[in-house]
Amino acid sequence: MFNYTVETSKSRDEAVQALEENLKSEKFGVLWNFDLTAKLKEKGTDFDTPFTVLEVCNPEEANKVLSEDLMVGYFLPCKIVVYEEKGTTKIGMPRPTALTDMVQNDSIKNIAVEIEKRLIGCIDQSV
Repeated sequence: MFNYTVETSKSRDEAVQALEENLKSEKFGVLWNFDLTAKLKEKGTDFDTPFTVLEVCNPEEANKVLSEDLMVGYFLPCKIVVYEEKGTTKIGMPRPTALTDMVQNDSIKNIAVEIEKRLIGCIDQSV
């Protein structure tokens, strides 16, 4: 499956806050906390679904994959989204292993497996 998505009883803001804390424990920093809903409204659209995009990065892991193949930079930084759908808050991400399948490099695939486990752990702890 391309994505990993879970539901939580937390509000979007609570989920984002928990996620940011859990990411720190795995040495992932939040490079950008982007309120997509606010930006689209600012641009004149009527999109009203609460939707936040977090761009996250672990510098050591980014260095590893970029040292193997610069094309992996097309997938960086990792994205995790938190949004509300029909009254339920969801947290999800594209699976790094699904993205790196396109590169077809076993070394990168192995790194992606570990990164994916860590990010899923952060998401699961945020629920």
